[in-house]
Amino acid sequence: MFTARTLLEGKWAILILTVALVAGIRWQCWPVAVLTAVLLVFTISFFRDPNVTVPADEKVIVAPATGKIVEIKPVGETTRVAIFLTIFDVHVQRTPIAGTIQSVEYRPGKFLDVRDPQASASNEYRQIVVEASDGYRVTVRQIAGLIARRIVGWCGEGATLTKGERFGMIRFGSRVELFLPAGTEIVAKVGEYAKGGETIVARRK
Repeated sequence: MFTARTLLEGKWAILILTVALVAGIRWQCWPVAVLTAVLLVFTISFFRDPNVTVPADEKVIVAPATGKIVEIKPVGETTRVAIFLTIFDVHVQRTPIAGTIQSVEYRPGKFLDVRDPQASASNEYRQIVVEASDGYRVTVRQIAGLIARRIVGWCGEGATLTKGERFGMIRFGSRVELFLPAGTEIVAKVGEYAKGGETIVARRK
């Protein structure tokens, strides 16, 4: 499934590749036509935004992104669940719980490969804190990577979101981190593949 919002994020790349494809066909430059056709299909596919089945249980916390879970680690009084997104994964991010965005923080930084251990602390990121009606809070951090140079946020401070609702995206390969309060039961495991808005990663007690 595709949505106008995600396709608009890739409008310039799609337009340029479309023009190049038409030119390649018009001038019968088939290598150019074939290459641009492949790139165009990939680019459109990258901006796909499929529907998901969001678990109804209010106690479960869903993955904020689609990709491989590469780290589950205590950080201060929280547990960090890190998800690595390749260029082939869906890059739309979804809120892990229903609630209101209490704060939005943007920090400029480097563009290290997100598999680098220093990427979490050094790279550019956008972070939101979502609070449920009972005061339970989670933090989601969108981290730019070596190729991903554009973090998009569709929802700002004060926005009320349902669980699994889209709140932003990152262009071309990246990392998303979910910070959960102490006492949250983690059910996901490192190495598992998560689907944003659908895969259960933790459960509130």
